[in-house]
Amino acid sequence: MKGFIAAFVAIVAVGLASPARSAEPVKLVAKYNMPEDVKGRSDHLGVDVSGQRLFVTAETAHQVLVFDLGTGRFIRAITGIDIPHAILYRNDLDRIYITDGGAGELKIYDGKTYKLLGAATLKVDADSIGYDPATHYLYIDNGGGDAHETFSMLSVVDTTSGEKVTDIKIDGDTLEAMALESSTPKLYVNNPAKNQVDVVNRDTHALTASWPVTMGKRNVAMAPDEASHRLFVACRSGALVVFDTETGKELQSLPIAKGVDDLIFDPARKRLYAFCSSGELDVYQQKDPDHYSSLGQIQTAPGAKNAVFVESLHRLFTTVPPQGGAPGQVYVYEIE
Repeated sequence: MKGFIAAFVAIVAVGLASPARSAEPVKLVAKYNMPEDVKGRSDHLGVDVSGQRLFVTAETAHQVLVFDLGTGRFIRAITGIDIPHAILYRNDLDRIYITDGGAGELKIYDGKTYKLLGAATLKVDADSIGYDPATHYLYIDNGGGDAHETFSMLSVVDTTSGEKVTDIKIDGDTLEAMALESSTPKLYVNNPAKNQVDVVNRDTHALTASWPVTMGKRNVAMAPDEASHRLFVACRSGALVVFDTETGKELQSLPIAKGVDDLIFDPARKRLYAFCSSGELDVYQQKDPDHYSSLGQIQTAPGAKNAVFVESLHRLFTTVPPQGGAPGQVYVYEIE
């Protein structure tokens, strides 16, 4: 009888014991304060890893904010930009490239003095970018609805000379994020006006295919997994659609929060991070190219919709607009 009672107690104890809680996939480790006079929303971020600089586009404030990447110390602002949207830092030339949607330009700055060196003329609403390190060409979507046109431009700028190479005309009044492959000349660009992904050949500058997005609406964010022939397309309707890049077919849709604006794929950990304006970060683990599991939905802050991944630091940086009288911030997440 005593043996039975002891066994029963042991079973109950095991049943009631709390299982070990798995660690969250990301951990908030720091917050960098923006200057108090910087109000309104931000857009994309950029990094200079060797120089330990983080660039934040303070869109409403018409500035790009420069922070110390490691300490969060505010260094200075780059002013005189109408509507800054996206940033590229080119280390070998020590130059900073910023799309200005208001002026319709790609502005080019000296990385040491922050002096304006020149600008490539585009159309208004110059926004998202994609960079080809092999050719040093920068691809920029611009024009469209803000230019009172039913088509958009995917412009190509040689970042070495600072000159525009060509414009690729794409039907639809809005283009969003893009992704480039390194092993092929393919460039993928979100065309939410048509609810499709357009495929461009970077060698011929020709539109070669258009893939309908039927599993989600308002496809704005994008990330590639070139090794697995997968393209991830995030939609503001609350869907993350997985494409096969060899066939152009949708394979499946994963649920995410509504209002997505940035999507990042971490190739080392095989993870996806979807940042949504409502204040959620959805994290998915890729088991193999056809199987994904949710690692949870992390609460960030309202408006934390844009982010950059610094792989060498294992950190994600996202911007949070000013709220309740508090200054805007950069949230720094360490990847577990």
